[in-house]
Amino acid sequence: MKMVLAIVQDKDANKLGSVFVKHNIQATRTATSGGFLRSGNTTFMIGIEDERVPEVLELIKETAHARKQFMTPAASLDLSLEATSSMPMEVQIGGATVFIQDVEQFHQF
Repeated sequence: MKMVLAIVQDKDANKLGSVFVKHNIQATRTATSGGFLRSGNTTFMIGIEDERVPEVLELIKETAHARKQFMTPAASLDLSLEATSSMPMEVQIGGATVFIQDVEQFHQF
């Protein structure tokens, strides 16, 4: 058994949750936030049999899309930074970050 942790942007979370239900994949979702953009994310925790991991990964890949967005960096107290540091910059957001861990034991009470 594996534990799949998938961190996706909130924009993709509802659709991915529906895809999991459609494919009979049970997942627990928690609200999280990213440190760099301080934007909302959702983390899915999925306990799944080893042979279904490729299916889960494919569903995440098909559903959680990367996109580009402009953001303005947070104001800094560092006076050594140039004035251009507060100009909007294009960053890639979305997609998914996925961790897969072995599950040594599983108990359900």
